[in-house]
Amino acid sequence: MQILQNIIGALNKEEIRHYKLFINRTDKSERKDEILFDLIRKQFPGYDENKINQRLYAKTDKNALYRLKNRVLEDIGRSLTVNYYDSTVLNYISNNLALSRLFRQKRHYKVSFYYLNKVEKLATSKECIDWLDIIYGDFIQLSHETLEVNPEEYIRKRKENRSKLNKLQEIDDILAALIFRMRVSQNFAKQNTAILDLLQKTVNDFSKSDEVKKSPILRFKIYDSVSRILLQQQNFVSLEKYLLKTFTEFTREKLFTQDNHDTKLQMLTYLINSLFKNHKIDLSLEYAERLKHSMEEYNGILKDKYLFYYYNSLVINYSEKDIDKAIEILKEAKNNEVIKKLPIYNVFVHLNLSVLNFGRGTFKEALKNLIKPLMEDAYSNLDEAFRFKLAVFELMIRYELKDHDYLEHKISRLRKDYKIILKKPEYSIQCEMINILGKMIYAGNLTKDKPLLKRVNLLITSASHRSDSDIVDYSAWLKKKFS
Repeated sequence: MQILQNIIGALNKEEIRHYKLFINRTDKSERKDEILFDLIRKQFPGYDENKINQRLYAKTDKNALYRLKNRVLEDIGRSLTVNYYDSTVLNYISNNLALSRLFRQKRHYKVSFYYLNKVEKLATSKECIDWLDIIYGDFIQLSHETLEVNPEEYIRKRKENRSKLNKLQEIDDILAALIFRMRVSQNFAKQNTAILDLLQKTVNDFSKSDEVKKSPILRFKIYDSVSRILLQQQNFVSLEKYLLKTFTEFTREKLFTQDNHDTKLQMLTYLINSLFKNHKIDLSLEYAERLKHSMEEYNGILKDKYLFYYYNSLVINYSEKDIDKAIEILKEAKNNEVIKKLPIYNVFVHLNLSVLNFGRGTFKEALKNLIKPLMEDAYSNLDEAFRFKLAVFELMIRYELKDHDYLEHKISRLRKDYKIILKKPEYSIQCEMINILGKMIYAGNLTKDKPLLKRVNLLITSASHRSDSDIVDYSAWLKKKFS
């Protein structure tokens, strides 16, 4: 296994900088470990061990190189540990726990006790039950060495904590079994009750207590896992049924609180989108209003976080029901101060305005709203494939505006800028769309150009099942142009 190469290839700029500072903290002369690190990084994912060995040692025997590789691997680990010492709760706990054990070995028991107290307070506040089991064990170990630690207090705490830990582990066991069964099962959309039956059977099979079966923690964890799997599968029929049942139950049993308010708003957002996907526009809009009302709860603590999703829920539904109203909502969103503060949301507002204006034939407005986000810094953070699809969409707008000179230039530029993507089979439809647009510029009568018509019909067939990631429906647009 090329573990060293893979680790170096995975490091970001900050981690690389920190590693260099770490190894040069004492000796700043030319170092073979740094040379090896840079050679591997520059060649990644390739790796020619013989050439590197010759470069560093000028001999065929590789024992020295292997020792150097091991040292680099260890130093990267140390550097990352220092760099991320307190970046997460778990990192902070584990590192301070290690310090406590170090000072216990040194027989500095008061210092050891100090670090244990620190991590116990943090682990308790963050409900790190598994870590608390280890921490209480360390307190009990420390009581063997000093009378300042009363073991009875920590024995009691460990017993109470283990009761919680056993329940949590039981919940994790149920979840692991459920996720596995869901992934290997057939499409749940075939039967209305299939997903619910599987849930109940898994809980019954793996639960040892009625308390765990009824546990809100378990039920919220199951919701999170099931919804994510169904979203990943794009199984919106089963997702809708599951969310409707779960949201109703959680509401009736008053499980929603301020502590899990984020989950409630997320569940409503998922439900709105699944209803939309299943063409239940009016019901989706009803739940959009419930989302709006719920966003005001607890003094609107999460209102700003979900404001964009609320606007989006209105836009996707009204884009099917009333395009003018959808555009009106987007204009309102565009001027909202919360949306303005988040550049990536602002980009998507303008892109939606462009798509809707394209759909109703106001092509100048479509182009104006498309060009605006192209100038934003947030645009460069968009996925390259998505930017490529936006570029194809721009070609379609330019064709409608009869901007043929620009269109010809832009096609040439696209083929250079996206030459890697154009070779990938998953973008064959976009690639052929570019080719067709390039020929449409010069076609006198579209419907009489038989070679072009043949290509168009093939593309219409290929693009008949529109992907969610497509910006516009190529098939529908081509049918209009060649009807």
